[in-house]
Formats: sequence, structure tokens, C-alpha cells
Amino acid sequence: MELKILPGNISNMIAAGEVVLRPASVVKELVENAVDAGATDIKVIITDSGRTLIQVIDNGCGMSPDDAVLCFERHATSKISSAEDLQDIMTFGFRGEALPSIAAVADVTLRTRREEDEVGCEVEFADSRQLSAKQVSTPKGSNFAVRDLFYNTPARRKFLKSDNVEFRHIIEEFTRIALTRPDIGFSLTHNNRDIYVLRPAKSLKFRILDLLGSNVAGDLVDIHAETSYVKIEGYAGRPDTAKKTLGNQFFFINGRYIRSPYLHKAVMKAYEQLIPEGVTPSYFLYLSIDPHCIDVNISPTKTEVKFEDESVIFQTVFASVRQVLGKNSFAGDIDFDREGAPEIPVLGKNFSEFRQGLAPQTDFDPNYNPFDRPRDSQGSFDFSDYSGGSGRQAGAGDPFSRGGMQEGRGGKSEDWGGAPGSGTPGNYSKYVDKREDYGKLFEQKTLPSTQILILQGRYILAPARSGVMILNVQRARERVFYDRFLEAVSKNGHVSQVSLFPVQVQVGAANKTVFDDNEQLLKSLGFDITSFGNDTVVVNGVPEGFSSEESKVQAMLADILIALTDSQNSLPDMLAAATAQKMAGVGAKCGSALTSPVEAQNLIDAVFASSNPEFTPSGKRITAIASFDQIDKLF
Repeated sequence: MELKILPGNISNMIAAGEVVLRPASVVKELVENAVDAGATDIKVIITDSGRTLIQVIDNGCGMSPDDAVLCFERHATSKISSAEDLQDIMTFGFRGEALPSIAAVADVTLRTRREEDEVGCEVEFADSRQLSAKQVSTPKGSNFAVRDLFYNTPARRKFLKSDNVEFRHIIEEFTRIALTRPDIGFSLTHNNRDIYVLRPAKSLKFRILDLLGSNVAGDLVDIHAETSYVKIEGYAGRPDTAKKTLGNQFFFINGRYIRSPYLHKAVMKAYEQLIPEGVTPSYFLYLSIDPHCIDVNISPTKTEVKFEDESVIFQTVFASVRQVLGKNSFAGDIDFDREGAPEIPVLGKNFSEFRQGLAPQTDFDPNYNPFDRPRDSQGSFDFSDYSGGSGRQAGAGDPFSRGGMQEGRGGKSEDWGGAPGSGTPGNYSKYVDKREDYGKLFEQKTLPSTQILILQGRYILAPARSGVMILNVQRARERVFYDRFLEAVSKNGHVSQVSLFPVQVQVGAANKTVFDDNEQLLKSLGFDITSFGNDTVVVNGVPEGFSSEESKVQAMLADILIALTDSQNSLPDMLAAATAQKMAGVGAKCGSALTSPVEAQNLIDAVFASSNPEFTPSGKRITAIASFDQIDKLF
């Protein structure tokens, strides 16, 4: 077989597969170039999640007409000129591969002008070929417009995800770069809608506040540690605010975002015994290190680095985070030094000398019964000796005396036909008799015994023929919810219970796109979740059996986010079953507390009416029988 050299446009398309994976990759490369160009204001404009248009406008140094054409040639760079320069890289880009790779799979138009030039230039590239070059009037800086991404590679375009998923990746890349340079203004617009408008921030804490909200920035503690090898600055989240979902975990090396599972383990080790299993804290760690001690040239996307001594970095990260968590008190303390606080003496053998006196004594009759009074011949109470319990005599302000009862409406005297205590019952006896019957109206009505016992809301005990049945409440709910959700997904409809007070939850701009992308699915399951702003959702209703308490709703959204972002099989039947199973698990954990035997009986009936009352969808046992023989062995 004869060997041949591939044409330049084909080799560029192959190389583009390593750099340009999706629209977010284009945003990353163009925005990083704008930062390297010294821009102080960067605008990102997106249409159709990057499929139609990705435009990045900056006010950086700009390029000359010759450089504007040369920058689309492979390995054209101004960052390095010798092999030694690879050891002193402090910029985002240096390979000279980004623009040629983008021009190989999209239609790119560049307008640029330097400050010293009177006019700028416009060049257009497509399929790695220059289409035009001309002079234009344009502001100082650069304006890249990337249109019809992957127009000449339909296979790559076909495998792009939905618009919301692709836009979520764009937000992630935008956030990572914006967090590296709080002194630069950034803006992100999607389909003519402003998502972020970030002014230059006074500090990194303010940039985190603008990007991620006060619920994240308000729960961070400062980190500062410096050794002869590395300097670490940034923030770590409070242990009690750790979330089930991954997000807001950032490592930066010399101003560059990196992924490092190794350093992530160092942070998680510092949080040992401070957070429950399955949750992850937020952290923003900025490492400054001699560029000669790291190698950033190991990945085309430059998100991975190699350290000269990884163990030193690991121990430094662990120690710095652990020290900050130890220095900050996350629980309320007791302060005995407050002004005016009573002095508590130290008591010992001579305790009696601190006793100022005996406690006051009270006299009472334990056998006294205020309702145990003599009755007359008609069965009425005899109030002749009534004293009111406080030394008062009958008639002296006593409501049951003649003086207290004789004034009727309008102050007129009423004829009772006899006064209480006078031995003449008259018509008063009928009032007393009625007063005795009032108690029958308020007798406590008890529900019939169902012989059901609820243990801490986790288990239900009920009698069975051969012993005692034990039912796991959470697993029983999971089975019931699974059958409901599976039917709802197949029929595309489920009734939700409307919350009296809607719950507003800030989930972040990236996570909000997940709820937007699955709006119809959630509605079919009974969730009424609507968008509010760019990073917030409002929960107006939840499926029957879910709790509408604010804390449980927030936990529910975190679990739903995990369920929706997990990869699922593409077959429709398996997709429906997987969705129903994950949502059933969410409902089992976020259900209302089981408090009464009636609720327990309803749950038992629902389980035994389900498709499989013995096992959950994941195969875990729901019920068990403790036989009489097993119980007898305990005694």
C-alpha cells in the first residue's frame, strides 16, 4: 500500500478532534486567548447553544493584518520561541492549535485592530482555507465569530447533546475562566438573553458571589498557606453545607484551571469525620508554584498537569484545609465571660454555706376535690357553703350567686324562681343539669386499635399468622412510588399536590438547564417546577406522598439533579424503568414522616397492592417475618 501525505485540511480536521470536542471547547479557547491578549472586558455571545453562533469580543491588544492571517496556521504562536520557554509558561495558550482547529470545522470570521492602527482588518476562514481578507472599521481588540460548528463533520454534529446540555458545558467553561481573573469584566449572552454580566470584582470572594450566589459565597472560609515549594490561597466550604451533587470544586495552578482527582482526595481526607459519606464540600483552591516544577504540556486541552513532587503538594493541600477547618468553629460555643452574667461558685464540701435559705413551703390538701359537693333533693349542687376557693363569700362577685346572676340583658333582673344556696332550686336546676351534660359533647374519641407499632418512623410492626411482620418504611415507599412513576412515564401524566407555600431554590445557572431540559418528564411524574431568573427554580407542587417542607424540597432537588444527570440507556423501555427507579428512590427519602397507625396501615395496603410487595426495584427486601420460634429463643 502506497504511503501519502494527508492534505492540510484533513489533518487539521483530525487534530481538531482533540481540541474542539463541543461548542464549550470553542468558548474556552477563544476566551482564554482574549485573556492572554490583555483584555479587560470580554463578551461571549451564543446562539442555539453554540451550534449556530459563538462570538467572543474583547478589548485586548489586537493583531496586525499579517498576524490576523498567520494565526490560523498550525503552530503559529507568540508565547514560545525555544524549548526552554516550555518550562516558564504562565499563559493559557501556547501551542498554536486552537484557531487552526476551529477553522477546520467551522466558518470563522475575525475582525481585529491594534491601538496604533487607524483601521482594522477582517479575515474569513472555512475548512482551513482563507476565503477573504479586507480592511474594515472596527474597535480596538478582536472579534471572533464562529458559525455553523461541525458543518463539514456531520458525524460530530450528530452526536452533540441537547441544547440545554451543551449550554451547561459552556457555562462551566465560562465559570472556570471567570474565576481565574476577578479583575476582568465578563458577560455571557444566550439567544439574546443575558445570563451573566460580571463587573471587575474587588476580590475573588465577590466574583464567587456574582457567579454562584450568596448561598455558596456565604459558606466559605479563607485558606492561606505558604511553603518554600507552593503557596495555597482560596476558600473551603463549611462541612455542614456539603452537597450530594458534585459542583463548585475548583483547582487552579498558576491561574489555570485543572482537574486533579489526586488533589481532590487530599481535600476529602481533610474533611474526614466532618461530613457524612456521599457528600462533597465546595472549595476554590489556587496554587502558585514555580513553573519549572510542573509540566502543563501533557494534554491538548491543558486541563491536566504533572507535578515534580506530588506527595508534597498532597500533604500541603491536606494540611492547609485541615488547619482552616480546625481553626474555625462551626458549632455554637458557650461564653461565660459576658458582662452581667451571674457568677457560678465552685461547690465542694462546704456547699451548705452557699445556700441562702430554704425554699418556701406551701400548704395544700391533697384530698381536696372541688366537684365533690353535696346535692339537694333534686340532684342539684348545694352552693350554700361556696367560698370560691379564695376566701370569698357567695354573692360577693360570685357568678353563681343571686347578685351575679340576677342581672340579665340590658341590666334587668331575671326571675330564677329561687336562688342557688337558698334551698329552693326553682328553675336553676335545669341549667346545672345542662352544665353536667356538657362533658359528653367533648368525650375523647379514640381510633380503634389496629395493633400496628411504628418504630422511629423507620419500621412498621404488625401481627402476622406465624409471628410479627416487620416492614421497612423507606423501601416500601420506594416500591409504591416506582409503580406510580412507571405508570406515569408510560401514560405521560401524574397528578401533583400543590404546595401552599412554593419553595424557591437557587440551583445555579448550569443546574437550572438540567431542570429546563427535563421539564416535561418532571411534569409527567407530578413535579411542578418552574424557572425563576437565570439560576433559580420554584417548586410549586410535588407528587403525592412527597414532603413539601422547604428543607426536604431542597434535598429532593439535589437528588433529582443526580438522577437526571446520570447516564441512562437509550432504549425507551429501559429509560422509563430507570427513570422511575431513580425518582422512586428520591421520593422514598423525601417523603413525609410516618406518624399515625392509619398512615402505616395505608402504606401496608399500598405495598401489598403493588406489583412486588417483597422486593424494591433494586432487589432489596421490603418485609420480613419474625416467627414465634425466633421470638421464643430471645427469652
